[in-house]
Amino acid sequence: MARRPLPRILISGNASLSRGRDLARTAADNATDVLHPLLTIGRGLRVLATAGRRRWAATPKDRRGPALFLGAACVLVVALVPYGPLIALVTLMAAAGWHGRDRTPVRTGPGDAETERLCSLYEALVPYFSIPEDPSPLFAHGGEWDKAFSDFAFDDAGRLTRLRIRYPAYFTDGEASSRARIESLLHAKSGRGREYLFAWDEEGNQLDLSVLTALPTSIAAQPFVTSPGETVLGFTDASSVQRTLPVADGEETRDAPPVIWRTGPRSTEPHLLAVGQPGSGTSTLLRSIALQALQHGGDVVLVEGGGSGEYSCLSGRAGVLAVESGPAGALAILEWAAHETERRLIAGHRAREAGQPAPEDVRRPLWILLDRPSVLGHLASAEGRPDPLGLLQVPLRHGRAVHVTVVVAEQFDHLEFLGDAVWQHTRARAVLGPAAIHQIAEVLGLPPHTTPTPQVPPGRGYARLGSGPVHRLQVPATPDPYDDAAHPVHREAVRALLPERARTVLSKPLRPHPDRTPAQGAAIDASEIPEVAADAADAL
Repeated sequence: MARRPLPRILISGNASLSRGRDLARTAADNATDVLHPLLTIGRGLRVLATAGRRRWAATPKDRRGPALFLGAACVLVVALVPYGPLIALVTLMAAAGWHGRDRTPVRTGPGDAETERLCSLYEALVPYFSIPEDPSPLFAHGGEWDKAFSDFAFDDAGRLTRLRIRYPAYFTDGEASSRARIESLLHAKSGRGREYLFAWDEEGNQLDLSVLTALPTSIAAQPFVTSPGETVLGFTDASSVQRTLPVADGEETRDAPPVIWRTGPRSTEPHLLAVGQPGSGTSTLLRSIALQALQHGGDVVLVEGGGSGEYSCLSGRAGVLAVESGPAGALAILEWAAHETERRLIAGHRAREAGQPAPEDVRRPLWILLDRPSVLGHLASAEGRPDPLGLLQVPLRHGRAVHVTVVVAEQFDHLEFLGDAVWQHTRARAVLGPAAIHQIAEVLGLPPHTTPTPQVPPGRGYARLGSGPVHRLQVPATPDPYDDAAHPVHREAVRALLPERARTVLSKPLRPHPDRTPAQGAAIDASEIPEVAADAADAL
């Protein structure tokens, strides 16, 4: 027997009750705002009546008669005076409004617990901000903390969220080690587990401490509004950059401040190095860069050293020349990339000599993405093959002039296996995942102005472009669309950005014309790349 549907009133009862409560609450708030003067006057009349009853009860019985006679005489006089009743009524309402006003005391200073916390922080800073030769020290044991601290704020839990510290002029604020000691102390005393921003004003001898809000992790991969040659590494704080991009964050669209990485012949940071721990989001960053490169019509070559198959979604797509995870295939791909860079250099030089613009295949961007190449170097060494990283010198040194960009992602444990060419030519750097301050400073060249937290979501870290400042970074959520553990919405967003499948690659290796690049022909596989490299070498 088929089940009968429940009555509509039972199905939608909860929604109707919730809607009714919301309407009632809204109506009550509006009525309170409108009737606030009447409520104040009524409260004042109640206070006046209570005071009058208390005064009457305190009056001796022998004096109540004269008091009543005096009150009646006053009422008679007021009634006979012109406009007397109106003046009396206005005076009564004014007195009721004055006595019925809100008398909640306004808090103007810190409470006892907050004062104790500020005193403790002041005492902890005394050894760092004072010297025995100072005749009138700003920081002294048992001194007044309010002379050194100002513009402070606390959260509901009683922890500091904002503080301005005035320190003496002789403090060595120009030395990084001195600033690091103060920042470490403030981090420990103000509460761990949060990210603090330290802004040093050396000219005014002031230090501003503030707690940063967490960067949003809900922004998924999407077509960003950027021009060719611009790549969105992620998003940062609004105060760090002067540009915003419209992004879809869930069901709403808002403006977010991005970290833009510019590549091409005019770029000062043509190549990128991303470092992190396992699960920190470096693969997510490489997938995001690859999708943006394909969106702008570039060619992508992927070399995966981990062998986890996280880039299999890009295999066979239009614009993706090859995806390789073995040492033999990686060596062939990087050898072809080196010869392709040399071929582009020669073609561009010949075009300039002839007074013509560079050919289209030279201006077409070529992206070489390597994920954990040190593993491939170890496997190649075990098989007696040369290190694939040695073939990156030509694309790294000469790739900028011919639109060749190299992106290397590696883990902290294998940084010593990266060659000098990688460290010298990857001027754009990113550190993702939990890391110590000295590790971040070794990769970026500068320590961050914030305190890294021990637990961060994937894709969270820091980025520095060339000699610029260090930015906080949150990479757009770009998971493997074949990973069932990822968020379904984020997987669907990545799947929507994937290009269409290229036409089927022939199993027989192709030998293209020496003047034709892979970008002008069909997609190639790893077995075809050595022949392409040999043809390019013959052409040179």
